[in-house]
Amino acid sequence: MNRFLSRRTVLSTLAAAPAALVLASSRELGGQARAQDAMKPAAEAPTPSGTVDMKELLKPGALPDEAMGKEDAPVTIVEYASMTCPHCAHFNDTTFPELKAKYIDTGKVRYILREFPFDPRAEAGFMLARCAGDNYFPMVDVLFKQQDNWATAQNAKDALFQISKLAGFTQESFNACLTDQKLLDQVRAVQKRGAEEFKIDSTPTFFINGKTYKGAMSIEEMSAIIDPLL
Repeated sequence: MNRFLSRRTVLSTLAAAPAALVLASSRELGGQARAQDAMKPAAEAPTPSGTVDMKELLKPGALPDEAMGKEDAPVTIVEYASMTCPHCAHFNDTTFPELKAKYIDTGKVRYILREFPFDPRAEAGFMLARCAGDNYFPMVDVLFKQQDNWATAQNAKDALFQISKLAGFTQESFNACLTDQKLLDQVRAVQKRGAEEFKIDSTPTFFINGKTYKGAMSIEEMSAIIDPLL
């Protein structure tokens, strides 16, 4: 897996890291978005790549889970994502709004997002989302929607600060967040656990009621998985 860096290195990397650092990982490129055939009335459910013990998956980790939906929903989805993963951004922008409206908001799905950063910029994005408190999911959404503006920027630190100001960050709180060594260690611990215990090697990876699915799925594909479980 990627070599972990100190907090000072994370900050300095944000200021001058080449764009290739963000996009070069073949592991992230494994999450190709699937094109849909408009002539078909519904998509077939993708074949799962494995299974996990949901009790183990849902045990508390280094950070409390950020979740949406009813705790007793019949379907639980755990997504591991990287903030600089283009396929994660594609899922967030194209599939997640419909997933939320159709299943999460109606009490059918419990959705949990977990951090799986592949590089210092992704670590910084997740740290800022955590520092945003109750605005965790809105911050994640904005960072995914504006991914092209910061993930490959020459100076990611400045680009992230401009976005963070919209969430109420000051220069002081922004710097304090990104130099919080405990938080950085916790984000990395979430990733390490995902890799070691649940064999995650690409993003996005979804666990849906114990079955593993890799790649950014369409709402039709997710419906084909979810509906039989309701």
